[in-house]
Amino acid sequence: MTAMFLLVGILLQLFTAITGLGVNYGMTADNLPPPSVVANFLKTQTIFDSVKLFDANPDVLRAFANTGMSVSVTIGNGDIPGLTNTVMARRWVEQHISPFHPQTKIKYVCVGTEVLFSKNDEWINNLVPAMRSLHYALVKAGLQDIKVTSAHALNIFRRETIPSLMRFMVGYDQSFFAPILQFHQRTKSPFMVNPYPYFSPELAKKLNYALFKPNRGVYDKYTRKTYTNMFDEILDSTYSAMKALGYGNVEIAIGETGWPTQGDASTPFATLENAISYNGHVVKEIVSGKGTPLMPNRTFETYMFALFNENQKPGPLVEKYWGMINPDLTPIYDVGVLRNGQSTPTPTTPAPSGKKFCVPKVDVSNAQLQSNLDYACGQGGIDCTPIQPGGACYEPNTFQSHAAFAMNSYYRTKGQSFLSCDFAGTGQITTHEPSYGNCRYL
Repeated sequence: MTAMFLLVGILLQLFTAITGLGVNYGMTADNLPPPSVVANFLKTQTIFDSVKLFDANPDVLRAFANTGMSVSVTIGNGDIPGLTNTVMARRWVEQHISPFHPQTKIKYVCVGTEVLFSKNDEWINNLVPAMRSLHYALVKAGLQDIKVTSAHALNIFRRETIPSLMRFMVGYDQSFFAPILQFHQRTKSPFMVNPYPYFSPELAKKLNYALFKPNRGVYDKYTRKTYTNMFDEILDSTYSAMKALGYGNVEIAIGETGWPTQGDASTPFATLENAISYNGHVVKEIVSGKGTPLMPNRTFETYMFALFNENQKPGPLVEKYWGMINPDLTPIYDVGVLRNGQSTPTPTTPAPSGKKFCVPKVDVSNAQLQSNLDYACGQGGIDCTPIQPGGACYEPNTFQSHAAFAMNSYYRTKGQSFLSCDFAGTGQITTHEPSYGNCRYL
């Protein structure tokens, strides 16, 4: 079994080099490691071959120099109108791109983020002119290998319908999307979308469909294709809308997609199990290169959202918890993106027979984890020897890993009640099997 896992891990790495699996690296947090550490981690410990930034931070660009990893930078929405001026665009390229490329392998300049979703006419009306201006500036600077694009939210369609009938919004199809797609066709750059089944208005009714779990599927009578997951449906809907305008040959890239691990009472589907299911299946689908029902064997450059939780991000609590990796660079969960024997070849499935475990919530401080560890191991009947040096569960030697084992041991010993996994609000019950190697969570 171990040999098979290693083989699949190698295949995942080979496929990733072809398909381009990347990750969004947001930094709205006060607990993240330095960019140089992050760059080395991504290059040596993950199968990601590219990162997407939400700005053009020079410290981050320097950190990725000579790593071989592709980097995409983003221009803020508020800067769009000014960059329609070719002089301003050339100045922006001189300041933010030329000093770093090609030592840092900059691949895309993303002009704005989900501009149509902003409903700001000044940004919307100036997006295509700004993209053209920046493309011109890059060519003039001798940087033709850097492409210009912009990521779009999925409020771009007319209505919810079957994929073959999907069209762009009335009033924006010819005035907004046709010029954008014409630009992409001319410059050989991808049309970038952010497919998030998590934000579907029908999520409560179609949760299994969103999570790639067994479901009735959606049948498209016009193409005679059956969709078993929302991710494929969104991509084929995008393709149909593009094809209807005459641009079905433009490449599609996925700028963001992911699932949150934690929220509050208003976000009941933001859970660790759901994040593992969705992200695990997306990674598996992308690296396999199998494509979609309307685009078989077609690969999609994809940027998972996100690398880290961001504890200073504004908005609802759920906005902070999209990360896959802890600040200490241990996995919050792994769905096949870690190297060196750490990766799992397929999404982790729930434990058999409805078995439950108690683990820390994500983003619990090391001080609190140590407190939980001390409390659990100090109770009678709790065996913490496996997390002592030389024990089966000692590695990885992190607060998160040791606390998880101790908290679960306490939970099992105390009858598996809800209260026995509270730990001052820092524990959570999961059906995800946390055992690994010789370390068994009983």
